[in-house]
Amino acid sequence: MNHREDHTGPMRVLVTGGSGLVGRAIQHVVKEEGGAKEGEEWIFLSSKDANLMNTEETRAVFRKHQPTHVIHLAAMVGGLFKNMKLNLDFWIWSQKRNNVYINDNVLQAAHEVGVVKVVSCLSTCIFPDKTTYPIDETMIHNGPPHESNFGYSYAKRMIDVQNRGYFQQYGRCYTAVIPTNVFGPHDNFSIEDGHVLPGLIHKAYLAQSELNPHTQVIWGSGTPRRQFIYSLDLARLFLWVLRDYPEVDPIILSVGEEDEVSIKEAADAVVQALGFKGDVVYDTSKADGQFKKTASNAKLRRYLPDFTFTPFKQALKETCDWFVANYDSARK
Repeated sequence: MNHREDHTGPMRVLVTGGSGLVGRAIQHVVKEEGGAKEGEEWIFLSSKDANLMNTEETRAVFRKHQPTHVIHLAAMVGGLFKNMKLNLDFWIWSQKRNNVYINDNVLQAAHEVGVVKVVSCLSTCIFPDKTTYPIDETMIHNGPPHESNFGYSYAKRMIDVQNRGYFQQYGRCYTAVIPTNVFGPHDNFSIEDGHVLPGLIHKAYLAQSELNPHTQVIWGSGTPRRQFIYSLDLARLFLWVLRDYPEVDPIILSVGEEDEVSIKEAADAVVQALGFKGDVVYDTSKADGQFKKTASNAKLRRYLPDFTFTPFKQALKETCDWFVANYDSARK
């Protein structure tokens, strides 16, 4: 489903979740790389600006800023083990965040103030657990997601359902992107609750900093495979989607299938980037999660055949260097 935008003149872009991993990357691209165009205004919201779980607070912040465009990143997120523990929380209830209410409030408030375009952020975990590979954008609703994160997955799937509804009923230009595993500066490096790569970085840093024995313990077998996208690359693609992507249907933003790596390969790359000299062992009593979620970026390549992704090891080294330099203030 292609949409038509009826907006001329500079954009006023409201970014929810503006202080998180992807929000901070978009800030960097807009402010440090000259990603903003002349006359544009960019507003980055954090949880301190409004509780997006609250309908009236969400409406108030949208009325205050009167955005023409929205990038919707705000969500309750976490890694495999946090998802496994809190599937209900990821779907419907949390004292601080609520994915279903947040998404509904943001899209409805955007509609009420006449936002021209909303780009929401989904995740490859929304795809069916039992599927063929590579997964693509047509397969989102073909079956239930993996049991480890069904709450988060269904909440994110509903954004796609709402986007289609707003387009069908009101002609709204609301769409979504589906990134693979995102990493970079300003990530959540929590070992217990974070995603796999920042967790590996934090573990290796601690193992290197402690006295003997210098051993890094990695949860799981190391055999699952993932595609990783650098947050700055994702931010650059977000700006393209906001300005030029013409569809309501979601688009996968990812490196190619050939760039998929195992968790062991990722851990080895972290060890190399940090110069870790100790032992690495795998605790196979811990769950692996899905073995693979190989995603096709063929649709992206049809639109942007020449987009260049930052090489994985280079992006990982930049992320490790940032974490070491900002260890005291980094989320962990």
